[in-house]
Formats: sequence, C-alpha cells, structure tokens
Amino acid sequence: MDAQTPLFPSAYDLKAPAGAEGWEDLYPYYLTFQPNLREKEDAKFWFCDSQHWPNPFKPFDAVTVEYAVRCLGQYNTRHYLVPPANGVDYRIHNGYCYMSPIAVAPELIEGRIPQFLERAGHYFQNWDSLLDNWHKKVKANIAEMEALSFEKLPEVVPIDWITEGRGVDPHLDIMGNYDAAIQLLYKTWQYHFEFLNLGYAAYLDFFGFMKGEFPTIPDQAIAKMVQGVDSDLFRPDDELKKLARLAIELGVGDALKSGSVDEALAAVAKLPHGPAWIDAWEGAKDPWFNFTSGNGFYSTDKYWIDHLDIPMGYLRDYILRAEAGETIERPTAELIAERDRITSEYEAMMDEASREAFQGKLGLARVVFPYVENHNFYIEHWSMSVFWRKMRELSTMLKEEGFWPTDDGMFYLSRQEVRDALFDYGNAWATGGDWIGPSYWPQEIERRRGIIDALATQPPQPALNNPPAVITEPFTIMLWGITSESIQNWIGADEVEGALSGMAASPGAVEGIARVIRSPDQLSEIQVGEILVAPVTAPSWAPVFGKIKATVTDIGGMMSHAAIVCREYGLPAVTGTGNGSSKIQTGQMIRVDGNTGKVTVLD
Repeated sequence: MDAQTPLFPSAYDLKAPAGAEGWEDLYPYYLTFQPNLREKEDAKFWFCDSQHWPNPFKPFDAVTVEYAVRCLGQYNTRHYLVPPANGVDYRIHNGYCYMSPIAVAPELIEGRIPQFLERAGHYFQNWDSLLDNWHKKVKANIAEMEALSFEKLPEVVPIDWITEGRGVDPHLDIMGNYDAAIQLLYKTWQYHFEFLNLGYAAYLDFFGFMKGEFPTIPDQAIAKMVQGVDSDLFRPDDELKKLARLAIELGVGDALKSGSVDEALAAVAKLPHGPAWIDAWEGAKDPWFNFTSGNGFYSTDKYWIDHLDIPMGYLRDYILRAEAGETIERPTAELIAERDRITSEYEAMMDEASREAFQGKLGLARVVFPYVENHNFYIEHWSMSVFWRKMRELSTMLKEEGFWPTDDGMFYLSRQEVRDALFDYGNAWATGGDWIGPSYWPQEIERRRGIIDALATQPPQPALNNPPAVITEPFTIMLWGITSESIQNWIGADEVEGALSGMAASPGAVEGIARVIRSPDQLSEIQVGEILVAPVTAPSWAPVFGKIKATVTDIGGMMSHAAIVCREYGLPAVTGTGNGSSKIQTGQMIRVDGNTGKVTVLD
C-alpha cells in the first residue's frame, strides 16, 4: 500500500459540515487532533467507534468516552500488563470518537508474560470471591450516587445553622455533591474494567488454543462452547416475560392492553388479583427497570424507570404473543444442548494432553465469560441511570434559576464549565449581586446546540489514515470486528451489487423484509418477521428480538453485544458490514447468512 496515498482521509483534511465550524472548542484539548502533532497522528490508523458512540457528543456527554476508554487502558497497561496490548488512544473529530489501539513493542511482550500470569492469575483463581466483592462495591457506589441531591440556595441560611455554629453555607454542599457525582462516575468506570478485560483474555486464550488444535474450526463453533449464559443483562427482559405470564394467569392481561401506564395500572388495581400483579410490577422495577433503550453513554438516553411507557409497550406485546400460544422465553435449553454437543465432538478428537488443556481453558472461559455481558446491567444501565438522573436534576435546578431555558442546557457545558457555572451561582448569591450565567449561557448554549446539530448531519468517516497490512490486535478484532477484510468492505473493494460482507456473528440463514432502525425511538416500528438492520444495536433492544428473524449491523465483532445477544436469543446475525444500514432500505427483501457473514439484497 502506497504510504503517500492513504486509504482513508486524514483528520486534518476532514472538514466539519457547514454550521459546525469551531466544534473543537467544545471539548478538552487532549480529545482533539492537535495541529503540531499532525505527523505523529497521521502515522496511526484510527477507526470510528460508532458501536459505543454512534452520535456526536454534547460537551458534557464526552465524559463517558474519557472515563471509559481511559479506564480500559489502565487495566491492560498498569494493572494486569496484558502481554500484547496496552490501552486505546482516542480522539474526538467532527463530534465522533476515533480509536487507535496501542500495541506493546514486540521486544517487551515476553517480559510482561510472568507479570500478567501472576496478576491475572490471582483474579482467575479467586474469581467468585472477587466478583462477589465487586457487586458490593458497585452497589455501594450506586447508593452513594442515589444519596446526592441538589437544592436551590435559600434566601437566607436557616437559623439553626447559626445557633449550631455550623460556619459554612449550602453552596458548599452543591459544589461537593457535584464533585462527588463526577468522582463516583470515575469510580464506576474503574470498576467496569476491573474484570472485563480478563473476561476477554480468557476467551481469547481459549480461542487461540482451539485455532491451534483445529486450524479450520469456525469462529462460531468456539463461541458456541461458551453460550447459554445466565446473565443479569437479560433480567429486565425476562422480568417482563414473567410479568406477561403472570398477567394472563391472574386474569389482568386485558386491563393492561390499553391506555396510559397510569390508566392501565389503575384498571388492574380494581380487579380481584390486580394488587398481586401490581406488587410484582413494583418488585421488578427496582433494580431491573434501571435499563436504557440506548447504551448508557448519552444524557439523552431514556431509562425504563423514568419512561414506564417503554417497558409497558414491550409487556403488552408479550401478553398478546403469549396468549397466541407463542414461546416468548429465550431458547436457553436448546442453546445449552448445542453447546454441549459441539464441545463433546471437538473434545473427542483430541489426544489426552490436549484434552486436559482444553478442559482447563474452556472451564476458565465459562466461569469468566458471563461477566462480558453481566457487567453491562450494573454499569451502563443501573449506575448510569442514577448518574444521568442526578445530572438532569442539577440541570433543571439551574434552568429554574434562569441559567438556561431548557432542561438539557447543562449538557452543552463541559464538566469543568459546570463547576464554573455552579461557582457563579453561589458567588452572586453570597455577594447579593447578579449571576452572570443567565446573561451568558442561553446564547452560548444555542450556538453549541447548532454546532452539535450540524455535526449530526454528516455521518462519520469509518476510519482515518492507512490501516496496517494485517490487523492482529485481538480486542480490535473480537470487540469491534475490525479486520483486514472488514476494512476492504468499508472502501467497497470487490463490492458486488446487492451483496454485503461482514462477520458471521450468530449462526443461521433466513430471508425477510428489512427494517432499518437508527434510533431506539424507532423500535416500535418493527413488525413481526422483519430483519433488523442498524448501525449498531443495544443489549436493551432484546425485547424486540422475539419479533425479528435476524440482525445486521455496521460495526461489531464476535464478542460485540449485538453478536452475543443474538446468539443467546438464537437469531442469525451478521455484524461489521461497514455500511449495511446505509446500503439497505426498509422494505427490501434480504437474505442474512449468519454462517458465512453474507447479506444479500434480493429485490
């Protein structure tokens, strides 16, 4: 490949869409490509992580990419010393996140192996007790966030603050609670990656072993050996299914089928067995409705607990399907039977020494792999649900004090600027003067809103600069589905009209009508028997998986959430097509082959 003619554009030559000029000022300096570093930055290959961050960042929302990717890196680089992989470099360009994995210099890999074995080995050998402790830490962190509150400053300090000689004022609490929220968020993402990279590492070790034993073994056959996991990520969906079955059993299903959530619940309460069903509904809400239809990374995410019409809509659909005699539960027994069949077939072909190694590596992978999905409920959903709720409360309080005209105003400020606005709020209160914020922020937020809206009009470039001749970094391949082949798909090399290639992520082949979805707000449009086509799916879309035949995504590897969830729901999936959601249109008949990674437009 000619180094003088990059396959993808340079960030430095990629202009912002009209109306988005000056977008760089919305983010910290370390998140943007610096002009004086062009030669260094252009020498790297960057890919757009639209799997986790499919939309341009409001300034405040960028904290999620900062903390998530920074904390991912610390465990590879400073905690466990993963032999071939350090962290991932990341930048925001034109509002989107670009990543560049940082490899370990080849001569340093061997020296990291004994340190990795000691450090990771301690976690592997004490997995259950350490994971029990992790759950306690995460739940305590959530409880600390829940306890935070943001009260408007009073006209005067209460008299008992004087008689007690307290010696401080309530603004201290506002500043302290905001700082605490940010630090608790930081801790949340430290916890997120404490186990995650080890879950991938154990699976990748097993994956490499199987490829060594059987060079032609399909990737899916290896993945099937760890399927059938009982993950808390599926609990919100499972709770709705149980509630649907219970509604039919208690004779309250018809009362739930229409009206607003409040109207439906009021109708149920009047029925003989209604209170019992409502008790079950209330019991499911905490914690399982702390679940977003997005992915937890944006302030705009809608959580079930705050938008009960979302779970109620899924519940109504489950009641109708259950009444029609459909099986609405996940096919867990079939998945486990298939898992055991494939496992025994390959094990039978091994000699005694290989079989012993196989049992050890598979055993470890099965112990640690559930965390790869399980953590998602506790971090992206439950923890982020509480964090965003508290930040919305703060934004609304400052709106009511005149700092901005809309509830979401604060999210157009960076996290550091929020501190400045809060100091302004307490400063003028203390002096008896006027706040500056109400005369400064409304027009500035409007300017920034225009920039973010303009950035959203232009889809991101899938990558920047030249890729390496061969992609070898395992996390890049497994999580994001970025391989030398997928890069060729992005640029349309060997493109055949009506045909798309991606990663064979979940087995099976079906034909059906395509439904292109670009936002969780469109999920209600999906009809029974359609094929879901999206830039990326979220794990919380699981309630619609019972209606669809298959899934196609633009980005994602074998270990992406889309791939894992589809395998656990028994749905064919092709991930990492690059541009499937742009090439395919709603209403087209398509064929999805999750065995080969091929998607064909049939009309």
